[in-house]
Amino acid sequence: MDFIANLRSRLANRAQLTTDGHKAYLEAVENAFGAEIDYAMLIKVYGQSPVEGQRRYSPAERIATETHVFQGDPDKAHVSTSYVERQNLTMRMSMRRFTRLINAFSNFLENHMHALALYFMYYNLARPHKTLSKPYLKTPAMAAGLTDHVW
Repeated sequence: MDFIANLRSRLANRAQLTTDGHKAYLEAVENAFGAEIDYAMLIKVYGQSPVEGQRRYSPAERIATETHVFQGDPDKAHVSTSYVERQNLTMRMSMRRFTRLINAFSNFLENHMHALALYFMYYNLARPHKTLSKPYLKTPAMAAGLTDHVW
């Protein structure tokens, strides 16, 4: 509820929101936005892999997706969780503390939060991105006009 309420406080205009099938989002979105959002839920259905024993560390195979509209009129072409899934994968692969079977963790929540803040600052401002690097090496901070050089 706090996360969705925080999201609502940061939006100036009507937005389209897609969540996964976690039921807690239904009440949280209704409480925060009421009728002022175009909201859909995308549920991915997973099944057993034919050779399950050999796929111990791999995810189950996705066999179907279900789209449910709960509020407003979301554009079905944009009902997707791909962006946030890509962001989560990039974060997990970039920071050792989020990979599986590891011992690199924070003993204190505050340290964990600082590590996340540093990562997101670096990724969102200082790291050169290939999509921004034409014709030369460019970071998001450079693209936004915050600086004229790579930090």
